[in-house]
Amino acid sequence: MPDLSARTAAPESGARPASGLLRRALADIRSSRAPGPAPYVPERPFPGPGAGLPLAGDEPRPGAGPGGRAAIDLDRVLRLSLAAPAGTPGRLRPVPSAGALHPVRAHLLVGPGCSLPPGRYAYDPRAHRAHQRGPAPDDPPPGVLVVLTAAASRTVAHYGHRAWPLLLLDTGHAAAALALAGSPAADVLVCLDADAALLSAAAGLPAAPDRPGARPGGGPELPLAAVRLTPAGTTAESHGTLSEWAASHRAATTPSPRHGAETTPPRELAAARHLLRHIAASPELPGGTWHPALRPGPVTDAALAARRSAPPDDLTHPPGRDLLTRLLTTAGTARPDGPAWTAAVGGGDPALYATAPEGRGLDVRAAGDARPTLAHWAAGQRWIGGTGAVLLAHGCPMDAPPAVVRTCHLAAGYAAGAVQAHATALGLRSRPIGSWQRADLGAALGEAPGRDWIVHGLAVGAPPPPGPVAPDSARRPRTPEGAPARTAPAAATPAPAPATPTDAAPTAAAPAAPPGEEERP
Repeated sequence: MPDLSARTAAPESGARPASGLLRRALADIRSSRAPGPAPYVPERPFPGPGAGLPLAGDEPRPGAGPGGRAAIDLDRVLRLSLAAPAGTPGRLRPVPSAGALHPVRAHLLVGPGCSLPPGRYAYDPRAHRAHQRGPAPDDPPPGVLVVLTAAASRTVAHYGHRAWPLLLLDTGHAAAALALAGSPAADVLVCLDADAALLSAAAGLPAAPDRPGARPGGGPELPLAAVRLTPAGTTAESHGTLSEWAASHRAATTPSPRHGAETTPPRELAAARHLLRHIAASPELPGGTWHPALRPGPVTDAALAARRSAPPDDLTHPPGRDLLTRLLTTAGTARPDGPAWTAAVGGGDPALYATAPEGRGLDVRAAGDARPTLAHWAAGQRWIGGTGAVLLAHGCPMDAPPAVVRTCHLAAGYAAGAVQAHATALGLRSRPIGSWQRADLGAALGEAPGRDWIVHGLAVGAPPPPGPVAPDSARRPRTPEGAPARTAPAAATPAPAPATPTDAAPTAAAPAAPPGEEERP
């Protein structure tokens, strides 16, 4: 089993220990308790005045590249990452989102060298336009800093107490989409652990978003991550960039009041917001840590535009061993602070696989078919039992401190987003799986309980073969010599039939919705 100590231990820089609140929340989402009924929450109109600005600038900008064109083409970056696909009104983005509820919003802090004039903007993914919210600081840093926030109300209404980790995973997916869309003319850095208060100030958001009237009509937003794109060769310190924008946050504007603005949030929604604020506070390291984004070699703009969550029927054929190795390598290297990754594979040689040391192929972690157990653990989604392969992000002990819980989930979503783009480029189909209950992978493999939990998954399938193919036992990966044989975890009880094809069971009060709107992850 891979050494998880470096991935799950608390940083040594005085990180806060796990609180009773966080331990109870982790235990609750990992239990079999189903979400209770809650009122359905419709999608809000975008809280921005007017029609917004086009993202493709027509005039040369300061810091523009050869030919007078901006080095950071925000039209291209956002079209390939967060824009709503044309002709699909039920889906806001081509990247995954828990139940297609799309709670993640992007705030653009634009400096010189971009296709928009310097300033603060909110991005509208449906119209693919930017709404200006305030000026930039004097002599702003070059490039664009994108602050990603989560608006929790719809997701909590749909998933109840299971919503908050889905919000973190979805933010990680959005961060990966932005990072992968960075052009060769840009350097891309990603931060998943900056202090939420500093991110709020930089984005010009209220310091107390739940205070009545703080942001009328918009709904509270909690900043969770940031992506920075700068023209290649530009030198600027990322921590200082956040501070420069934060110093001028009072100039940002708030949207006009709109009908249907929240007044008093329901108890479960207030609890989710409180927990996320607790997790996202980072007073020990407010500027966060920034890591360069790695784009897998085969990923092209066409692959980014083609990403979709595939229907389960397209995921029944396992990918080849070489392709699986490449995907697991991408998952494990996407974030140095992320969880470990393992793959459960069906077909002729079902087993749990992990990448071998130094990237030398695959090692067998456990023999046997774990997919029926995974279907039972993933809110009873029976289709998982017949999928070709499921990549699993795991770690996050029950006593993990807030910083580890936050980074583990954000990094899992980020890595899954990178793997999904890589899989698309390799001709494979994929579908994220966000909600997991009683999924203690370590305990199921005979290790200490409570230390190694599944936090995210990505089902992957290959195109169907042209004809019947006999299993190739000669290529069967073998357990390393001297390693003890293990058996893949088996479910104690048969997996129940799911109520809907969501990645987590919805609340009883949520009405049925057309395919692609509320039922697709």
